[in-house]
Amino acid sequence: MAELRPSGAPGPTAPPAPGPTAPPAFASLFPPGLHAIYGECRRLYPDQPNPLQVTAIVKYWLGGPDPLDYVSMYRNVGSPSANIPEHWHYVSFGLSDLYGDNRVHEFTGTDGPSGFGFELTFRLKRETGESAPPTWPAELMQGLARYVFQSENTFCSGDHVSWHSPLDNSESRIQHMLLTEDPQMQPVQTPFGVVTFLQIVGVCTEELHSAQQWNGQGILELLRTVPVAGGPWLITDMRRGETIFEIDPHLQQERVDKGIETDGSNLSGVSAKCAWDDLSRPPEDDEDSRSICVGTQPRRLSGKDTEQIRETLRRGLEINSKPVLPPINPQRQNGLAHDRAPSRKDSLESDSSTAIIPHELIRTRQLESVHLKFNQESGALIPLCLRGRLLHGRHFTYKSITGDMAITFVSTGVEGAFATEEHPYAAHGPWLQVRRPFFYSLPSFHRLFLAHPSSSPLATLGGVSLWGWLSPWESAGLPRGLGLDLQSPVRATPLGQGGP
Repeated sequence: MAELRPSGAPGPTAPPAPGPTAPPAFASLFPPGLHAIYGECRRLYPDQPNPLQVTAIVKYWLGGPDPLDYVSMYRNVGSPSANIPEHWHYVSFGLSDLYGDNRVHEFTGTDGPSGFGFELTFRLKRETGESAPPTWPAELMQGLARYVFQSENTFCSGDHVSWHSPLDNSESRIQHMLLTEDPQMQPVQTPFGVVTFLQIVGVCTEELHSAQQWNGQGILELLRTVPVAGGPWLITDMRRGETIFEIDPHLQQERVDKGIETDGSNLSGVSAKCAWDDLSRPPEDDEDSRSICVGTQPRRLSGKDTEQIRETLRRGLEINSKPVLPPINPQRQNGLAHDRAPSRKDSLESDSSTAIIPHELIRTRQLESVHLKFNQESGALIPLCLRGRLLHGRHFTYKSITGDMAITFVSTGVEGAFATEEHPYAAHGPWLQVRRPFFYSLPSFHRLFLAHPSSSPLATLGGVSLWGWLSPWESAGLPRGLGLDLQSPVRATPLGQGGP
């Protein structure tokens, strides 16, 4: 739960915001990390020393559910001459280290990031006659902060967040988010490390899909050129009823489609509902990757496997001339390329009775045929994987959100893969790699993913059978998914005749 109060109002955990006239006693008691961020806010808003704040009643470090201690809300007059409307400016406090005493974040030095290394901001267009800022953006920011704390996946400029619901719970078309650097707030050096400010930008579904197929930075640049869609400061207008492609139809073909063709996609992986089966042997086989056991305990991903998969997903914004799967390295890095301390809350490495097999004892197996399964949303990203990644010599990873399985598609230009040209399907424990599927460039294959799944094979393309797949999650009301039967083109017999 949270309460709304001026930031200068007395409370049990937060003294008045320090400023040029703050008593020395308050300045000395004020948490140093909080003091540094307030200083940047005071630089922008010297006339608003005590903005309204949404504050967590029970702080996260006291067992409360909200990771952000505070969200400050400022009134920004904008710049009408520069097409920047008046708006509300929200700033979070809590993703960085505010206290420096390990109550939330482990202190790792002043040279690296403070806490997760960033705070969130949000700019919401002020409606005519609106005298106070809406508070729903604070809960939105708390939701993103919970994801960061629980997964320890940090955000970077250009990242996207699939939200699948109007951000303000209205009927708005603004249902997803991109992230970018805040145009006004500068990085600050605190006693506990560096803090940058990432701004949330609300976008429509069509704009999110374009960001996935191409890249987030490219779509952000397009939004900056359309005043009603964000303008130079990327201000979110929840009443916007048109996408940038409806406002300017030329943007799709002239900018996005050409960008995909020349640049590919910089999205290297997603967390998804997916699974794979080894069709080369019965699932009862004790050595099957789905059921490897030590004693009576099912095996899980080792720490090294987990780190490599996480790095694959985390490095989605990096476009290298010679793509390389990240090395197996127990020291993870966040989006700022600084070494992070070991995970405090790691969804993949949480404590359990499940046995973990050391990385060195897991045998890499070559498979003759595999069956891949995706729910509908994940399957819809396969054209992105093929067109935006593999055709440009890169890799793409699906990491299961329901277990330890992972599926990585790799092209022939990716180094460090254990799938080879001779053995294009290889498994390392529950991690499957598929090396540049030989069907990936067939136009008919791309068209098939636009078809509605069915209960029978949609087509067979030279050893590849595409199936409409009823996912095990359908009983929970989730949509159909897609299935792929893959067989080695060298050693397997074709499953049928060519499709359409």
